[in-house]
Amino acid sequence: MSSSACRIVVLISGRGSNMQTIVNTVRDRGLPATISAVIANKPDAGGLEWARQRGVPTAVVPHRDYDSREAFDAALADAIEQYQPHYVLLAGFMRVLTPAFVERFNGRLINIHPSLLPAFPGLHTHQQALAMGVQWHGCTVHFVTPVLDHGPIVAQGVVPVLADDTPEDLAARVLQVEHRIYADVTGWLAEGRVTLDAMQRVQVAGVSSRSFVLTPDGVTSSERSS
Repeated sequence: MSSSACRIVVLISGRGSNMQTIVNTVRDRGLPATISAVIANKPDAGGLEWARQRGVPTAVVPHRDYDSREAFDAALADAIEQYQPHYVLLAGFMRVLTPAFVERFNGRLINIHPSLLPAFPGLHTHQQALAMGVQWHGCTVHFVTPVLDHGPIVAQGVVPVLADDTPEDLAARVLQVEHRIYADVTGWLAEGRVTLDAMQRVQVAGVSSRSFVLTPDGVTSSERSS
């Protein structure tokens, strides 16, 4: 892939704070990429208006208009393909995708999940973390596979779990790391630096460590040049 031709489609279901991070990152860093479209499965998704105001094309494929997951996913895939993306980034897209959809975008589909996968897949990750008494929690950017919340890990962000945390407290802390981690991963993808090796492990050219930690001074990166 030529890095100058990198086209990205972002999928959202709500306000799209991670989508906003992706859009701003491409523009603020002058990355060799274009946000070709923001697509939502809900007409009232708040992130749509934010994207429109910044000149990003938007589209809606309402999942309630389809009588099956398969039919919705087929329509969504057709809408995405109009933009011929190199990558499709899920940013708070609250739908479980069918294997056929995942296969159609194999190697191009990226998600951010609010836990340190493989721990706590699925929903209510912050409640799960507090219930298990873990001392560290976080988020994971990964390639999407047909297995829910499973796939080659691109990067992870870590936050401490405090004794008096509520799920809302923990979610807010994790979100700080999500924004930083998705920004950097967007840069790596745009620059054509991300590949999968023979063992289906992610490699990022020039980077040997891809972890981010929330400290009292903000999010720090342990990214090191390889």
